[in-house]
Amino acid sequence: MRTDLVAALDIGGTKIAGALVDGGGRILVRAQRPTPAQEDGDTVMAAVAEVLKELAGSPLWHEAGVIGIGSAGPVDASTGTVSPVNVPGWREYPLVDRVRKATGGLQVVLVGDGVAITAAEHWQGAARGHDNALCMVVSTGVGGGLVLGGKLWPGPTGNSGHIGHISVDLDGDPCPCGSRGCVERIASGPNIARRAAANGWRPGPDSDTSAAAVARAAAAGDPVALASFERAGQALAAGIAATATLVEVDIAVIGGGVARAGEVLFEPLRRGLRDYATLSFVQRLTVAPALMGTDAGLVGAAAAVRHALRDAPPRPPAAARSAGA
Repeated sequence: MRTDLVAALDIGGTKIAGALVDGGGRILVRAQRPTPAQEDGDTVMAAVAEVLKELAGSPLWHEAGVIGIGSAGPVDASTGTVSPVNVPGWREYPLVDRVRKATGGLQVVLVGDGVAITAAEHWQGAARGHDNALCMVVSTGVGGGLVLGGKLWPGPTGNSGHIGHISVDLDGDPCPCGSRGCVERIASGPNIARRAAANGWRPGPDSDTSAAAVARAAAAGDPVALASFERAGQALAAGIAATATLVEVDIAVIGGGVARAGEVLFEPLRRGLRDYATLSFVQRLTVAPALMGTDAGLVGAAAAVRHALRDAPPRPPAAARSAGA
């Protein structure tokens, strides 16, 4: 019987993904459902339970002794609750307790999705070999996590490194988090697209108004699209420089859908770092694209389990478990 198998959940505002992940980071079984993000909390949980039930149909399920969850945040690992900004039905929702019950008592490790992605990139991706790193996902939202002294650093509640809600514009637009001028409010995909449209950019014949469409226009030289990505890169640079100055990271890894814009994003970001990362101990900070792709959240949730339990191995797996709703 295998002893290295971990169950993993990656919960976001668009999809709920689940997997069984082995000790080498390979996904052996996977399941996915769309997130009913605008429904009530129990409806969202029902979708989570469906993913778990599908995983439980695998003959490998009973070999998993622990389940790791990387969830959109904020999360609170100390209480086992989640309050994702983009899932309004979950406010202080007792996710750990509900997942534990749905899996017949599996031990649960909860971290923010940015921390999970950081764990994946440090284990097998662009931050591998770096003892001090900031890893970010720039997509519908902006999240992140930290590796300090060679170890994943989730913090007491599982949210450390949540760079998306650092304010970089003191008089900026209100953010759904309640603050103002946050990195996410400027650099997330929807806000890149919103700003471009507000300044006169118009989509092509396909009527695609997404950040990906703005990125294509920017790559083709559209000045309004370029300006929106310039602003996003500047905001990311300011947040990264502040983080590096505070905790001395030497690499910032950028993933997520917006990062697929390539140099349209990375060129102004690197230029912005030259303006903001000015002290001697942060001038060598490098920026790199993430390597783990769309499975980073699942692999990272499994990696976070291994981090959390490295000094306390999980109890032996039960002979059989079910994953009913």
